Amino acid sequence: MKRYAVLRDTTLGLQAEKDALGVEIKGAMLSGARPECELYRARLQTTRTPTYPVDRFREVYGDAATFEAARIDNRRVKELVKAGDLDGAPLENIALMTDSHALYLVSKTQEAV
Repeated sequence: MKRYAVLRDTTLGLQAEKDALGVEIKGAMLSGARPECELYRARLQTTRTPTYPVDRFREVYGDAATFEAARIDNRRVKELVKAGDLDGAPLENIALMTDSHALYLVSKTQEAV
């Protein structure tokens, strides 16, 4: 357990430093710089993910296609229930639940709080 905690703390620190350096390098590259070192050259790859506004999608493809392609957003459903626009009772019967497990370490000093 102790070794796991040491490794976790070490990798978290390294990850934070890596993330900060990554932001700095990306910013430089977006400004035209081409950073490199003795062994590596930086390359920036851009990935585009399209989103489709429902109203425009509906105008082009109609109601049936819009309904088929729609995604139910949990946050939006909760907002509609809270606003009284949806009856929340039937949601329990239609919800699909997925369980995932993650290991967290809690500091003993925080545990006492």
